[in-house]
Amino acid sequence: MRIGRSLKRSKEKPTTNHIQVNTLSDEVNENVVRLMNELGHSSDLSVRMIESPHHKSVQAAVIHLDGLADDNIINENIVDPLIQSFNENNQKLIEERASHILTVSQLTIKESWQEFVSAVLTGDTAVLLNGSTKAFIASTKKQPSRAITEPTSQTVIRGPKDSFTENLRTNTSLIRTRIQNPDVRLESLKVGSVTQTDIGIMYIQGIADESIVKEVKERVKGIDIDGVLESNYIEELIRDDGTTIFPLLLNTERPDAVVGNLLEGRIAIIIQGTPFVLIVPAVFSQFFQSPEDYYQNQYISSFLRLLRLGAFFLATYASAIYLALITHHQGLIPTTLIVSLMAQRETVPFPAIVEILVMEMAFEVLREAGVRMPRAIGPAVSIVGALILGQAAVEAGFVGAAVVIIVAISAISSFTLPNTSLVNVTRGIRFMLIFISAFIGLYGILLFTLCIWLHMSSLRSFGVPYFAPFAPFRLKEQRDGFFRFPLSSLLKKPSRK
Repeated sequence: MRIGRSLKRSKEKPTTNHIQVNTLSDEVNENVVRLMNELGHSSDLSVRMIESPHHKSVQAAVIHLDGLADDNIINENIVDPLIQSFNENNQKLIEERASHILTVSQLTIKESWQEFVSAVLTGDTAVLLNGSTKAFIASTKKQPSRAITEPTSQTVIRGPKDSFTENLRTNTSLIRTRIQNPDVRLESLKVGSVTQTDIGIMYIQGIADESIVKEVKERVKGIDIDGVLESNYIEELIRDDGTTIFPLLLNTERPDAVVGNLLEGRIAIIIQGTPFVLIVPAVFSQFFQSPEDYYQNQYISSFLRLLRLGAFFLATYASAIYLALITHHQGLIPTTLIVSLMAQRETVPFPAIVEILVMEMAFEVLREAGVRMPRAIGPAVSIVGALILGQAAVEAGFVGAAVVIIVAISAISSFTLPNTSLVNVTRGIRFMLIFISAFIGLYGILLFTLCIWLHMSSLRSFGVPYFAPFAPFRLKEQRDGFFRFPLSSLLKKPSRK
């Protein structure tokens, strides 16, 4: 489901008397009727009318949406104090002493109709007094959210086991508990003309580059869309190049990963309704790094990063190189091996490219089935399906055993990459390389690789070169690239130029 600019308003509201439309009336009943009409007499709109036992004209309305506001806070800190005050004080004193009567954690005063409606829709409780054009907004939000659990997409053996949830305030609290510093800044915005989704931009003042912070704010504020349902909506609309297959923003569901990037001068974009937080700017080497790299020996971490880099090339190139060698460059294969491969292919009636594509598509289908199937049986079906399918295909003569091995190596290698965005890149490039190698061979692979690297060299993430700090080459800044140096020597702040 996608919410975009395709949603249109059927009728435009008249704006002949803009001042009157955008202000509250001093009649409580008039404001209540207007709100009900604007919300279509929604059944979850709760309006509690309170009257003074001495004067019927002294009235108040307590308005909130059921399910979004905390009923206990409303009853104990708003309704009960108002009833007691109506018995003891007059209308003017109640309005003057509202901040003392309403014992809530946060109380604001709004005089705009739009601000009043927005507060009710976000879970706050509005108190309207007869004879006053002010709305007293009490913070009573009780947004439903799941408990903090272990990360599902970025698991580690050693390290914190908590992950973000769909609640923005829960996510910001997980970050603030790790950085108890007054320089941490959090700025809130609303994106989506219909959904009015809360967006939080968090950074550390003095470490983050102010020009990048300003650029992030401008891009987020400039988003024109009806609804934001997930962080990818924001990612697609604010990245530098909307046509590239490579991810230009890093996403993570781990609070420790966000904190580590904040300490290095990056900016976190937190979106209400999704557990994945965006981090900008992002460079290519970051997608091979795991939070666990900083929780173990530096030599082991460096080895694992190189292992992931090698797995990336295997997942991308293994099938294409095999196809190029078996189709166009048999002379590069050792004699013993080529004899064995040709013997396997004697019973296969299809060209090599058909073998590769059939097995690649079969593994992609199994991978997708494992994700969509119920969690209890998904992994078992994927593993058993892959084993049975591969063995049956070889015995039936549809594909050779070597093809099954090559495709399996590609699939397994992709699972070693710590970021799902990079895994999707390898899947897309792998199929393009397969088609090119089938017609041009190794020359096509080299030409396509050159085009890809040239394209990546032109990419920037909020002004930071995608290949930084390797291109442009800065030796001192490569202490946390594909090798991890000791923690005491790591840089705090990435370079922009």
